[in-house]
Amino acid sequence: MTTALALTASAELGECHASIAQHSKSFALAAKLLPAAARDDAAVVYAWCRRADDAIDLAPPAEQPAALTRLYDELTAIDAGAAPPGVPRAFAAVVGIRQIPLAYPRALLDGMAMDVADTRYRTFDDLFAYCYRVAGVVGLIMCHVMGVRDDRALVPAVHLGIGMQLTNVCRDVAEDWDRGRLYLPEELLARHGVRGLAAHLGGPLPAFAHAAVRATVRELLDVADRYYASGVAGCRALPWRAGFGVRAAARIYRAIGTRLRRRGGDALAGRAVVGKAAKLGHVALAALGALAEAPARGLARLRIGSPRLPTRTLELPDVPVA
Repeated sequence: MTTALALTASAELGECHASIAQHSKSFALAAKLLPAAARDDAAVVYAWCRRADDAIDLAPPAEQPAALTRLYDELTAIDAGAAPPGVPRAFAAVVGIRQIPLAYPRALLDGMAMDVADTRYRTFDDLFAYCYRVAGVVGLIMCHVMGVRDDRALVPAVHLGIGMQLTNVCRDVAEDWDRGRLYLPEELLARHGVRGLAAHLGGPLPAFAHAAVRATVRELLDVADRYYASGVAGCRALPWRAGFGVRAAARIYRAIGTRLRRRGGDALAGRAVVGKAAKLGHVALAALGALAEAPARGLARLRIGSPRLPTRTLELPDVPVA
């Protein structure tokens, strides 16, 4: 029984679809391209991740440690078969049906713990670990939702999540600064002429740092492109419709970085967005890309067989740098 069939009669699935529709038009569009069997489960995964993120980001700083503890406790309850109603119970159903290792959502909470601990990112490796936890593991969860032909597709799934999170980091510099957070690695900022920028958190972003921030954003967008390329290369291991949806999501999200590049990497000039017409254009190009890999997909079907649930649990040390 799919999660969709199990939850159709309840309000929980509707709550999950409402969450993705409200908070991410890009992901909502990409989710519509997924096979019917995966569409509802993808909405549930998104809703759980979004709910966890909001539980931390929307809480006053003094209350964030307690909010994080509640999320860990909730995950323990899911593991014990005692998930609370609403999104957690829907997520528990997906975890059970799709055999999702709880190490993945736990790693996501570990990433949020880095925010609660006010982590400083000295090197790209520090940022890489954060991106793996808050986004790479979502790619791994989605491999269980959609199925893969080959466990070697797990690394590209992580890479795609990391590419998307690097895009988030670049797009949201101003918003994160206002929250008292700086994800741009100190070693990259120093390479572009600014040291100790985190010491200025709590006030306006200093004008003397603007050029270095723009240069660092451009550099991180170049790095993100390598992760997008690796992620898209793994699409042939997915079912056709799933690969199409993933390609579309990757193209739409990558286009945010393209917008930022056209502004010289100026993430302080307002949030970079991709309009509806442009999104539809990327969907069309994603369809062409999915069709182009049909021969390789057919050979994979003959050689490996139909998509299945992953048999391997990937951890941070298993993920190479792209």
